[in-house]
Amino acid sequence: MPQEAAGKTGVPSEERQKPERPRDELGRPLPWGAETRLALPNFDAMSVDDNDAAARRYLADRNYFGAHEAWETAWKQAKGTGEEELFKGLSQMGAGYVHLLRGNAHGVVTLLRRAAGRIGAYPVGSRGIDTTALAERLEADAAAVQGGTLVPGPEATADPPAV
Repeated sequence: MPQEAAGKTGVPSEERQKPERPRDELGRPLPWGAETRLALPNFDAMSVDDNDAAARRYLADRNYFGAHEAWETAWKQAKGTGEEELFKGLSQMGAGYVHLLRGNAHGVVTLLRRAAGRIGAYPVGSRGIDTTALAERLEADAAAVQGGTLVPGPEATADPPAV
């Protein structure tokens, strides 16, 4: 079994903590030493249900990076439960809308379509979500970006989907 790397690489541990990188409101890294403009809770300390609830609040507030991070943690926490792909899809949805605000059309289309495939595979009512309607909305937003009727950037006009 390989030993854990030490020094500047390796997994953070009690002996070696990786400092938190400062980020802007859309989750983009800022220079070391800059003041972070993104305050998020410790999602790892929260339950799957609490992460899901937090992600929904972040989504409604158009804090797509926060929603992505909360659902990404829920996805990791849900491994082996049968809900992991749903949370992975929800996390990808959040990331897709982050890319919408960042102006990355390719990222929007790719992530929203991946999210739609994962979310749409679950029955309507899973975690109280109309999965069919949500998957259709994500496909429609991806198509709108591809077709040029939804223009990625900080002023993108898409309202958050209902979750």
